[in-house]
Parts: sequence; C-alpha cells; structure tokens
Amino acid sequence: MKVKHELPPIYNENSKVLILGSLPSVKSREEKFYYAHPKNRFWKTLSRVFDEEIGRTIEEKKAFLYKNHIALFDVIKSCEIKNSSDTSIKKVIPNNLNPIIKQSQIKTVFTTGKKAYDLYQKYCYPKTKIEAIYLPSTSPANCPKNIENTLIDSYKQIKEKIE
Repeated sequence: MKVKHELPPIYNENSKVLILGSLPSVKSREEKFYYAHPKNRFWKTLSRVFDEEIGRTIEEKKAFLYKNHIALFDVIKSCEIKNSSDTSIKKVIPNNLNPIIKQSQIKTVFTTGKKAYDLYQKYCYPKTKIEAIYLPSTSPANCPKNIENTLIDSYKQIKEKIE
C-alpha cells in the first residue's frame, strides 16, 4: 500500500535536536500525531528521561517538545508499506529536512529504530551533513527492549545534547 506522510514536522526556532522515525504507524496516521499507539513507549520514555509528565493531548505533547527544544519528524515522505511494518518498506521518497534545520538550532539528529537510521544515512545525511545517532525503537513490535533499562539509558543522550 502506498502511504504519504501527512503529519507536519514539529519544531520551532529554538529546537536543538531532531528526532526522526521512519514513517508514522497506522495508529499515528489515524490519530494524526506521532507515536500514538497506546503501547508505543516513546512518550513514556521521554517522560522518564526528562523527569516530567508530558500529558495526553497533542497540545500537551507539543508543549513538552517545544519546552525541551526537541523537533520531531520522520525520514520518509512516501513509500510502499504493509500496515506499520518497517521491514516491508519499499520505494522510499525521503522528506526534505533542510528547511527544518535551517529554521532552527538543530545540531544533532536522532533516529528511532534501525530502519529510520538506515534510511536517514542513505537519503538524508548526504544533504544535511549531520551524523545521526541511533536510538532503539520504542515500537510495541520491539518488545525485547526493556523501558526501564535500555530505552531510558539510550534516550538520555537526547537530554545530554540539549543541555
């Protein structure tokens, strides 16, 4: 199934780090916001890393991102994908990240998951010239990663790069 990314990037002129996924999941596309699947551990992990409640609404999550100088988007503009399976992704057209980078203070890029990292390296790095830092996926499909240890320890790098 051909899918076009329809969520706008979240950033402002004060954003210092950019977190990129591959493509919003089926649930995120339905909810029209990033990491919307209730079992996805993205928001819970950031909440613990920054030691603050994020809230449940889209506006509360955006406020958290802005307050902490985090930009959020995805590598893929469109592709063929089966459901939300990164392993099924084909015929990728990448997003243009340069406008986000030029209109912010972004000096660090993080990717959530191996597919996002590989696609960033292939399509985006040659244009941005900003090395990506790989973070483990927070997807419920990535169950072996324990949120108490691996995810939180890995995602602490975000806070370190902002400070």
